[in-house]
Amino acid sequence: MLDLRDVDDPRALRALAHPVRLALLEVLTVHGPQTATEAGGRIGESATTCSFHLRQLAKYRFVEEAGGGQGRSRPWRMTTIGMRFANPPDDPDDPEAEDASHALVQLRHDRQLGRLRAWHETQGDHPPRWRRAAPSGNYLFWLTVEELEQLSADLEALLLDRFTDRLTDPSKRPPGAAPVELVVYGYPVERPEGGD
Repeated sequence: MLDLRDVDDPRALRALAHPVRLALLEVLTVHGPQTATEAGGRIGESATTCSFHLRQLAKYRFVEEAGGGQGRSRPWRMTTIGMRFANPPDDPDDPEAEDASHALVQLRHDRQLGRLRAWHETQGDHPPRWRRAAPSGNYLFWLTVEELEQLSADLEALLLDRFTDRLTDPSKRPPGAAPVELVVYGYPVERPEGGD
């Protein structure tokens, strides 16, 4: 079973902070192993461009060859089911890591918000039950940093325990299942007084 990967190396963070590379990771996560040509068709890039970026991702062990095929017709697959990034990185005295982490997180958020906008613009094309089931909530709670850490860990455990096998084994996906992105942000809306 594949696990989540913690990414804190500045070079690896910089390698991820590229729109084509993030798009490739998203395609491999949703659709499974793909050749550079197949992935390029899904994201609107050439096979040559995708092949280059897949090799860069492989250099940092985000993807690997899935076996079979040659050249651009060889399939690639994810080496993990997802990633966690320290933002800011664990070492506050490493400006290179902080810059790389910030660029990656900003790019990811932009992509996520773009997909959210696309959902809002096209949700009328989806069946009514899917439209009703798609959550759109906003909550405000008073939490300590320890409670926020625990809540984040609890949510991650809940989701990974219930749905990870469907990412790695398509036969586990029930009929009618679709890829659903659930984005959870948690952050203080005002600067906390005292504490860490």
